[in-house]
This record gives sequence, C-alpha cells and structure tokens, in this order.
Amino acid sequence: MTYVGAVPTTGDFKKLDAITASATATYNLRQGGVAVFPQSNSHCLVVLNGILQTGGSSFNIVNDTIVFAEALTSSDVINQILVLGNVNDIGVPSSDSVGSSHIQDDSISDEHLDITAITGQTAITSLADTDKFLVSDASDSGNLKYVENQYLGGGGAWTFLSSHDLSSGVAEFLDRDFFTSSPYSSYKHFMLDCQFIVPDDGANDMRFVFQDANGDVAGNIRAAWKANRGNASDEDGGQNQTAAANGVTIFGAARGNNNQGMNMTIKLWQPISSDGDIHMQWTASGMQSGYFLFVTGGGMSESGTNATGFVIKRASGNLTQNISGASYIKIYGLQVS
Repeated sequence: MTYVGAVPTTGDFKKLDAITASATATYNLRQGGVAVFPQSNSHCLVVLNGILQTGGSSFNIVNDTIVFAEALTSSDVINQILVLGNVNDIGVPSSDSVGSSHIQDDSISDEHLDITAITGQTAITSLADTDKFLVSDASDSGNLKYVENQYLGGGGAWTFLSSHDLSSGVAEFLDRDFFTSSPYSSYKHFMLDCQFIVPDDGANDMRFVFQDANGDVAGNIRAAWKANRGNASDEDGGQNQTAAANGVTIFGAARGNNNQGMNMTIKLWQPISSDGDIHMQWTASGMQSGYFLFVTGGGMSESGTNATGFVIKRASGNLTQNISGASYIKIYGLQVS
C-alpha cells in the first residue's frame, strides 16, 4: 500500500553524551567524544528537568552546540538529548545485520579495479610448488578457480638466468660455482649463448674446461667435433679419448684467428647427475679471412660430480670485443618435472 503523506525520514538516531549543567546556556553536542551536527532544531528531542523542550523557542541548534533560551544553573538536569536521523542517512548498520539478499548482485568491472591490487603487493623471485594463480576455467563456464604452480606444466622451456658482459675483454670466462650456486643448482640442463667472443691474433684454440674449487678438473673427457670452412677445401675435426686437463676444444687453432666474430651455443646436460657424467653439445660459427667457419661437436666428461663449474678460455690471449661492440655470454636453464 502506498504511504499517504510525507514519507518518513530514515536515518541514524544518536543519544548524545551526558551533559552536566552549569551557569551557561551553550553546550557542546558529542557522542563518544565526537562532535555531532544535527540537521535542525526539529531533529533533536531534548529533555530538561524531566520536561520535553520545544526546538526554536526553548533551545536552538548552532552547528555542534545547543543554545538554551536562558542560562542554566548547576541545579538543572539535562536528562537526555536524542538526535534524529538526517534525511537520506541510514547510519551505520549493526554488525551482522546485512544479509546477502540486501546486497545488489553485480560483478566488478575493470574500471573498479585498482592497479595497486597487484602492483601494491610484495614481489617474489621464486615459486614454490603450492603457490597459486587465479584462472578462468573455460571448461566450467569461465568460473574463477586457482591452479598451483606444480600443475602449470613448467619445465618445458628455457629460462633466462643471467647475462655477462665481456665487451671490455677478458682472459677467460670463469664460473667455478656454476653448477652448485643458487639459482643454477635448481636447474637440470643449461644453455650458454655466446655472442661475438673473439680471440686475439695467434693460433690458440678456444676450450671449455670443467672446474672445481681448485681449478681445472682433469677428468677423463671424451668428445668429437667436426669443422668446416666456406671454401670446402679446408676441413678438419678432432677428438678426445683420454684424460684431458685442458678440456674440450670448442674452436680449433686453425679456425678462430684474425679477430673475427664468433657465435656459439653450448648445451650442458645434467651437470649434476647421479651417474657422475656430464654430457655436452656445442655449435660455433664465425668468419676467418673472408670464409665462413662452422664447428659442431659433442662429448662427455667423466669428471662427474667432481666438477662444480666451468671456464671458457684460450690457450693464450683474451676473449675480446667484436667490431660491433657486443660481447657477452647469456645463460639459460631448463627445469624438467
């Protein structure tokens, strides 16, 4: 049924803090020590000495104060002041008083999402198996669900780990704790992207040597490689079949001189393995005297768990900067679940 007459005002109803009368007409209006600003005289029920007062004649409301028509005395008693709710102010609902049926069903759209909901959170640099991600399940009408890191199917792609600038020229690239230091130790396979590593003049081959805390590991290294040059008349190869303290030849002496550019990819398979063997594969390309050079090879080191890292170096001379100004080694890791 439609309400006849003015619709009653809904609002918050406040019983104000007790006031002790004294020889003044003006008193502050407070609730819990906080100032209260009634909407008008008519919004206040004031009881003085047990008698309900009339707003506008017995008292007036001025901001957050009440001003009586005459000054009171200490014998007067302000029994209570009740402030009625302001128009359109429903006040603060009591705890547990609002049910789901009172809340409008609406989705949260993009414009209501604060970017700091993500960027304002603490960043992490490593993931545990039980870390969770929010996903929309296409097989279940797009409903939101979570998936744990261990079920994301990771471990199938190379992950960038680090980059090392060699453009200023170094005698060797050494990482003696490569296999055992964090975060490398959590990866199973590794790939080194070596760009524009250029040897000084001189017939000194480039080698990959396994290392431990004391230096080169002279384990039994078995490897074979094949080299080709662009004129097809100059080809060679080589192999290690015995203990080789100087490691595996990556680029032979006759194949890497004259300060020409080199690109190399070196892959290491299971450097920390239960069988104690480290498998490796490499390809290298470059230019020498106007001819394109290409070397490919593979092998195995029986140095096994004795090796904790590696070094890439020349028999003598530096790894220097290419004419392009770029010279670096980038390291990638592969985790296999």
